[in-house]
Amino acid sequence: MTKLDIDFVRQQFPAFSEPTLDGQAFFENAGGSYTCGQVIDRLTRYYRQRKVQPYAPYEVSELAGREMDEAHTRMSSVLNVAPEELSFGPSTTQNTYVLAQAFRQMLTGKDAIIVTNQDHEANSGPWRRLAESGIEVRESRVDAQTGHLDIKDLANLLDDKVRLVCFPHCSNIVGEVNPVAEICQMVHDAGAVACVDGVSYAPHGFPDVTALGPDIYLFSSYKTYGPHQGIMVVRKTLAEQLPNQGHYFNASYPNKKFTPAGPDHAQIAACAGMADYVDAVHAHHFPGDDSDAAARARAAHDLQGAHEKRLLAPVLDYLRGRNDIRLLGPDTAELRVPTVAIHVDRPAEPIAAQLAEHGIMAGGGDFYAVRLLEALGVDPAHGALRLSFVHYTSSEETEKLIKALDAVL
Repeated sequence: MTKLDIDFVRQQFPAFSEPTLDGQAFFENAGGSYTCGQVIDRLTRYYRQRKVQPYAPYEVSELAGREMDEAHTRMSSVLNVAPEELSFGPSTTQNTYVLAQAFRQMLTGKDAIIVTNQDHEANSGPWRRLAESGIEVRESRVDAQTGHLDIKDLANLLDDKVRLVCFPHCSNIVGEVNPVAEICQMVHDAGAVACVDGVSYAPHGFPDVTALGPDIYLFSSYKTYGPHQGIMVVRKTLAEQLPNQGHYFNASYPNKKFTPAGPDHAQIAACAGMADYVDAVHAHHFPGDDSDAAARARAAHDLQGAHEKRLLAPVLDYLRGRNDIRLLGPDTAELRVPTVAIHVDRPAEPIAAQLAEHGIMAGGGDFYAVRLLEALGVDPAHGALRLSFVHYTSSEETEKLIKALDAVL
């Protein structure tokens, strides 16, 4: 089966059979997705049967620890990295902050880092604060009309002082997919470390981190159909160089080195449900295929992406045909994910409220991308209207969105 079975997919998400959500079309997935049933089942089981301190020498505790270990093992396999390279934290913002403190200890006033103004503030602010320690911070800036991040501009900022380059896989406003593998190779050729914020991309398919090549890859599981956790890949060579940020006696444990806070045991265990979901999608569409976890994830990724592009094209066609709005980012489905922000000549949040009267759940505001909106000439207080969906969205819902936009705009 080469086309996503949307009926099967929606059956995996209890939200679509929830009476209180009946008649509502969800278009603020970039802020957090619905949770798949596999994750809910694991979380419920953990709280009902395993809610004890894990890794103690009694059965229920051993089972609790095994479930946490399973999440580490299976999610690392999905992302095609070693289990010791993957860590869980309370959020991507917190994970980034901890990593920034590690780099603060390792870098000196002779070093420089590069950030962009295309980023969500979580992958920009913590790194920019390194300037307080005398580290030079350079900014790669987007095109003021399109929001495009030019790889040539990044290249012009690279020299032998640069130790770290931080950039998004895609923006939570512009939606354009950046050439991650190409940028990472360029960064490595310059002798620097590549840190990729995947929060806005991962909901559209789990990436093969090894194939992309970053040294750090971060995303949030509550946007990839899971619980509220931040998932962080730090490749082994870099992890060994960075100073320990956890308890001193845990320095030899890679999974604990960058997680100073106590982990949420139940939510970590529930993250294995995301791998369950990928496997369910793969088994349904490719019966009898015994590919490894990374290959199954790639196949699911491609199915999801193709479905999203089919639904995104008519939405972009509609928006492109209006002369009273400004579409932020590419106007073709091939170049972007279905996180679509538009600038209207009035504040965005009241427009989102009007859409809600038509059964459309969307958002208006700055979405923590204040620097990007300012670069695009959009007043952050005015904000943008954001319409974001993922692979479980149906064509009926995008048709409903277009009708609602026609009525409201």
